[in-house]
Amino acid sequence: MDEYYAAEVGSTALGVAMARALEHGKPGGLVADPLAGRFLAAAGITVPDPARVQADSGVTYVAVRTRYFDDYFHAAMAAGIRQVAILAAGLDVRAQRLGWPDGTVLFEIDQARMHEFKQRVLDSAGAHARCVRHTVAADLRGDWEKSLAAAGFDADEPTAWLLEGLVQYLPAAAEEELAETVHALSAPGSMLSVEYVHGWEFEEMRDDPLFAEAAERYGVDIIGLWNIEPRRDLAKWLDTVGWTVSTEEATEVSARFGRPLTSGMDAIMGRSLLFTARREG
Repeated sequence: MDEYYAAEVGSTALGVAMARALEHGKPGGLVADPLAGRFLAAAGITVPDPARVQADSGVTYVAVRTRYFDDYFHAAMAAGIRQVAILAAGLDVRAQRLGWPDGTVLFEIDQARMHEFKQRVLDSAGAHARCVRHTVAADLRGDWEKSLAAAGFDADEPTAWLLEGLVQYLPAAAEEELAETVHALSAPGSMLSVEYVHGWEFEEMRDDPLFAEAAERYGVDIIGLWNIEPRRDLAKWLDTVGWTVSTEEATEVSARFGRPLTSGMDAIMGRSLLFTARREG
């Protein structure tokens, strides 16, 4: 891996792009993402033959998660929401992949260096957004809402929010502040979808022999990257402040998609919760 791009973009973003690129190459895959391989090539990474990748390497989990959130956005479109905000957007290319209705405005919030790398690759690929797309350079641990407002975000309009691959890396206090800010910016009718891991699951995973085996095999210490501080239950908190929440474990979602998460990294990540919430009037 090119060390400059690894530092500029981050290994987790490139790892997720690798999983999407591998899924894109599968017949009948859950995700079609022809741009994922472009990001990897720009970082000096070669996508291996999918047939040579371990079946339980975590690729299936990323595919399931991605498809779940794709379906969430289709539901938000059907509900008439035309404002979208993706927090810690990374190398997400839903602005280019999904068929957004006319009038959709999409905001991608992330660090400036992420946006810069991503835009260079998009420009070189001739890839264009299928909606009005705004990139917002901001640190989610700071006053990112001010940067979002400056980019044209309208807090009086219902918003479809996405927190994918984010909250488990945040300190508990930062996660709570982020959730409260999203709530404050959400007009009635807004929707929110989140990948989430409870604190007690962190502890169980850390001592699980399956996790230790996968960490040794793939050289990825997931728990070492996550913040395992005790934290409040986000879904329950949303329920107390006026959101209706529907929660599924990733293993349940994968069963619906016909792609079970049964071993290795897939089984570990399959304990994650995927939930969608709607703010009532």
